[in-house]
Amino acid sequence: MAAALNLSLKGRTALVTGAATGIGRAIALAFAQAGAAVVVNHLGQATQAQALVHELQSFGVLAWALEADVSVAADVARLAAQVQTTCGALDILVNNAGIIQEKPFLETTEADWDRMLATDLTSVFLTARAFLPVMVARQQGVVINIASDLGILGRAQLAPYCAAKAGVIGLTRSLAREFAPAIRINAIAPGPVNTAMVSLAAMSAESIKNELDIPQQRFAEPEEIAATALFLASDLSRFYCGQVLGPNGGSVMP
Repeated sequence: MAAALNLSLKGRTALVTGAATGIGRAIALAFAQAGAAVVVNHLGQATQAQALVHELQSFGVLAWALEADVSVAADVARLAAQVQTTCGALDILVNNAGIIQEKPFLETTEADWDRMLATDLTSVFLTARAFLPVMVARQQGVVINIASDLGILGRAQLAPYCAAKAGVIGLTRSLAREFAPAIRINAIAPGPVNTAMVSLAAMSAESIKNELDIPQQRFAEPEEIAATALFLASDLSRFYCGQVLGPNGGSVMP
């Protein structure tokens, strides 16, 4: 008889990068409520990360805050060693850390490009390279990469961001094929989400129009993206491989 399927993550340990705020924070909370121990990765947000750790612990799970710049190989290696020492083997890796910049393409510098690719794409490569060996050794694990609907659609004045997120989708599919069936690797490509990173106050009028010009006519809340992450982390998604799930309000209809 097949094992029962449910959303429980009890007995599993998850690392969420860029987890101090926004989507990462919501994912960490959803995982803790489902019973997972959670490592909160952050960069320069110690106060927010520690506050989140206390909130996670209120659900009766273990939680830790570990600072690292996941776009830097040495930092990721240190983070992997800390995770191993602090909480043992990792069951779930969520690559959420990211940045965005709106800028005309012809004004985009090499430094802009390099920073975006390093934070939004290279970080996924580095963390996967650091944590997959342990998952392979145990023949189990889940990797969830946070992409974007703009990695599929493209958007004027967001070329580096769109390129990086398209890269995340391609990397997800490649790794999913290479590490299946033991390791489940999938991506989430959200539409516009109400976070500090996607702030209407910092966006041009044209970008605001583009973001709201979707069937749902609103931004998602981080918890709505976290629900998809919880599904992908759980046994309910065990036949998903290399998929890009789109909680996007209808911005992309493949």
